[in-house]
Amino acid sequence: MDGSGRQTVVVTGASAGVGRAAARMFGARGDRVALLARGRAGLEAAAADVRAAGGQALPLVTDMAEWDQVEEASRRVEEEFGPVDVWVNNAFTAAFGRFGDVSPEEFGQATRSTYLGYVHGTRAALDRMVPRDHGAVVQVGSALAYRGIPLQSAYCGAKHAIQGFTESVRCELLHDKSAVRITMVQMPAVNTPQFTWLRTHLPRHAQPVPPIYQPEVAARAVLRAADHPQRREYWVGTSTALTLLANAVVPGLLDRYLARTGFDAQQTDAHPLPGGHGNLFEPADEDRDYGAHGVFGAQAHTADPQIWASRHLGTTAALAGLAGAGYALLRRRAGR
Repeated sequence: MDGSGRQTVVVTGASAGVGRAAARMFGARGDRVALLARGRAGLEAAAADVRAAGGQALPLVTDMAEWDQVEEASRRVEEEFGPVDVWVNNAFTAAFGRFGDVSPEEFGQATRSTYLGYVHGTRAALDRMVPRDHGAVVQVGSALAYRGIPLQSAYCGAKHAIQGFTESVRCELLHDKSAVRITMVQMPAVNTPQFTWLRTHLPRHAQPVPPIYQPEVAARAVLRAADHPQRREYWVGTSTALTLLANAVVPGLLDRYLARTGFDAQQTDAHPLPGGHGNLFEPADEDRDYGAHGVFGAQAHTADPQIWASRHLGTTAALAGLAGAGYALLRRRAGR
């Protein structure tokens, strides 16, 4: 961070969805924002958003699955913007369908782009942050980092891997008493272009499992995590909290529930099937900008009470304590 308080921030997967919304919000704070993604048109539009919001933008066409490209982009960022203060890993690709319908090549590409993309981003960030003993890495995760669901085996596997990888690296940083922090933000279903451009083997248009949130909800959590990376993990949305709690307590019951509901919940008849082969091997936004939002805006939420509670843990704990004390008092009076 320079004397002005402005930071140098890297956002991967910045051309659309959560990355696009987060990049715009960092820009609104006046930060210098490096945007990494594969799609040239989406990147240029995202850079325009950052500049319009009041920040500086550096769009860099980068495939996060390729270490040499990530290292070169990192070098460019520090050459033009100075030392990186915050690195946000968000880029991913996905293949929807039953595991048996997803080819080994598709599964491998989704894993390289998503899991190894985060590994490459984290390595590039820590190679620069650790020697300076300063910086924060924010991993954009998912409730699916803990709870696998049908039709998303490649994505769920990658997010589980990112969770374990991040825990390992965090422990190493703590062991070294490093001031560098790494945190993870577990997201709910988000209305992004992903569901229009992903590789799909489904008979109907893919959709996120409701409830669905707008990407700005997720982006605000990313900025909070970047500002407070001492907290090891953030949960975003009531659905995320309930899913993770249920998986911890009754995972077998959740298996059966998802087996019964998970197929229809992830498909809709309201939209035609997307054309082409998705963005798995090539960017979908090379010549067209999709923006931050997907096609589910009419049903997407812009706020959630769990997020307020997460940001005000002290107040939430106090209210819970008062509620518990009041309940105990009522029971004693009833007993009399």
